[in-house]
Amino acid sequence: MTDTPTEKTEKKEQSGGLGFKTKILLGIIALIVVVALLAVVTLTVAVIDSQTGTSFPYSTTYRVSIPDGEPVTMGTTKILVLTFENEAVTEVDGVKEKLVVGQERVISPRYARVSSLGVPLMDTDFQITLKYLGTSGNNALFDMTVKTSKQVPELVISKLIPSGMNAVPV
Repeated sequence: MTDTPTEKTEKKEQSGGLGFKTKILLGIIALIVVVALLAVVTLTVAVIDSQTGTSFPYSTTYRVSIPDGEPVTMGTTKILVLTFENEAVTEVDGVKEKLVVGQERVISPRYARVSSLGVPLMDTDFQITLKYLGTSGNNALFDMTVKTSKQVPELVISKLIPSGMNAVPV
């Protein structure tokens, strides 16, 4: 007795083989996962000086540590801190200012454009304020407040902060 074409198809599906539609669906899911991973890996933040007069209604605060005597770069802003007892001399883009524990330094506003896969996703103006907290070992401790003109996802702000600063949200 010979099986009909319908019976052959039913037997093939029952034997555990993946159907054509299932293979296409799995291929589409794999493509979406690869594109999403590439988008996250290629996420970049370009920073330039900003115009004055911008308001910053959104803010996020981090506890950061800056290595004493070692420059760090946030976007295009270079920060160098030298500590002595309860004082710190901060140099931001070549401009020095002495801070005592509890004193704040406001860094001039900047403009950031966020891109992924070469496509601009969003832009915002932002301003950073550093509040000196003292020292811990060879590091100067600060509360760093990042104020933005638009609401920005945490992932974007974390791309701006160098890993050497050990930023922890407060």
